[in-house]
Amino acid sequence: MTDQAVNPEGQAQQQFALQKVYIKDLSFESPMGAGAFNSMGKPQINQEFNNKNQRVGEDLYEVVLSFTLTVKVEEKVVYLAEIQQAGIFVIKGLDNNQLTQILNTLCLHSIFPYARETIDTVVTKGGFPPLMLPHINFDALYAQAVAQAKTKEQAAPGNEPTIN
Repeated sequence: MTDQAVNPEGQAQQQFALQKVYIKDLSFESPMGAGAFNSMGKPQINQEFNNKNQRVGEDLYEVVLSFTLTVKVEEKVVYLAEIQQAGIFVIKGLDNNQLTQILNTLCLHSIFPYARETIDTVVTKGGFPPLMLPHINFDALYAQAVAQAKTKEQAAPGNEPTIN
């Protein structure tokens, strides 16, 4: 664990530290079996992702980034890959708005490369060509979610935006 630093005025300084990265859940299915390798059509890739976070201790937060990738050829599922990539973060000295932003941007940027590498490895081990997830700009998605919440007047206290 890290200690909280104090500035000369006696105020707590901000702190952010990644403590642990881990796979919370991982699944790979190839329902067509060997028939998947004879498919001749162009694959259609559907990518869905979301995130969630929760406080797990004093100044400790678990952030989970979930991906579901469905690859089809001619409406038949060739393979399905799902991952819940998680991280434990120490975050101190931030107000609620700053905390919400960090949990939905910097934390996701920190664990995304692990999810990307795991998906690529699992798909390859499944016998299929590598699948590199495209970069995701979590900062832009968060800003968009905040703007949408403001325009819809849904940004009530305690109703924090998240990106999905």
